[in-house]
Amino acid sequence: MTDTQTEIAAMSFEEAMKALEQVVNQLERGEVPLDQSIALYERGAALKARCTELLKAAEERVEKITLGEGGKPAGTVPVEGL
Repeated sequence: MTDTQTEIAAMSFEEAMKALEQVVNQLERGEVPLDQSIALYERGAALKARCTELLKAAEERVEKITLGEGGKPAGTVPVEGL
C-alpha cells in the first residue's frame, strides 16, 4: 500500500469528504497541469471509494425497530441485505 492509500484508509468519512471536495474544486478550476490533474483524479477516485466503504459500513450497522403486540417497540434487529 502506498503512503497515499494508507493515508486515505485512515481517514474518517468527514475527512475523506472534505478532501474529495478539495480535489473536485481544484479540478473544476482547471488551473492545474495535465499530469497533476491525473494525479488529482486518481486521489479523488480513492477518496470516493473510502467514502463509499464507510457509508456501506454505517448502513450495515443501522438497525430497524421491531414492533410487538399493540404496535409498541419490542426491540431492534440488524438490517439485512445492504
